[in-house]
Amino acid sequence: MNFTALHDERLRQFQQAGLYLVTSQALSRGRRTPEIIAEALAGGVRLVQLREKEMPRNDFFGLAEQVRAQTKAADALLIINDHLDVALAVGADGVHLGTNDFPIGPARRLAPDLIIGASTHSAAEALSAERAGASYINIGPLFPTQTKTWEGEFLGLEGLKKIAALVSIPWTVMGGIKSEHVPALIKVGARTIAVVTAITAADDPEQAARELLALLKARPGASPQANVHKNGRVAKEGFVA
Repeated sequence: MNFTALHDERLRQFQQAGLYLVTSQALSRGRRTPEIIAEALAGGVRLVQLREKEMPRNDFFGLAEQVRAQTKAADALLIINDHLDVALAVGADGVHLGTNDFPIGPARRLAPDLIIGASTHSAAEALSAERAGASYINIGPLFPTQTKTWEGEFLGLEGLKKIAALVSIPWTVMGGIKSEHVPALIKVGARTIAVVTAITAADDPEQAARELLALLKARPGASPQANVHKNGRVAKEGFVA
């Protein structure tokens, strides 16, 4: 499938980000989403998905406008979960669609410049999303997670490898990822790891972001960059909030 130049530039930036923050005010320990995002951006996050499943639509639109201003000021990408109309209205960089959301094919026709992500839980869903015009797929959940009730089997590393081998578009991973999983995820080719509570529920979201980025510096295609503590010391590897 042919994509526009703006889409391709956005996707290039997407693939360089490494760490993908997915928001959840319900899992932010009483803090507001813009506060979490501000700290994450200060910690080096350059890819944010605004995902607030329980928020009324009008409130979500207002929040999206605020978050778009935050991410734009930080030269970070903003992906809107579910709502293609909101993504277009606020000038977001992309939209992420679940299996029961707006179909990928029509979304691609309406928004040729947007990154379009798709949640996938099986090889069949992954291949279908690629054929429909998705820019990337998210593969998961890999492990037990707080962010959604899941009645199927968790994919684990073996399930991830099987699905990833079938697609030619970029893929991200999500679902219960802890620090001990990161080296193995990198070994199987993961370039972008999506997290929720590792940042939103952290005591210090900014520092949690720095530590996650330090863990991810060995991923394929990673750009060399310093990941430091607030006091200037180099961040230690090996743990995630």
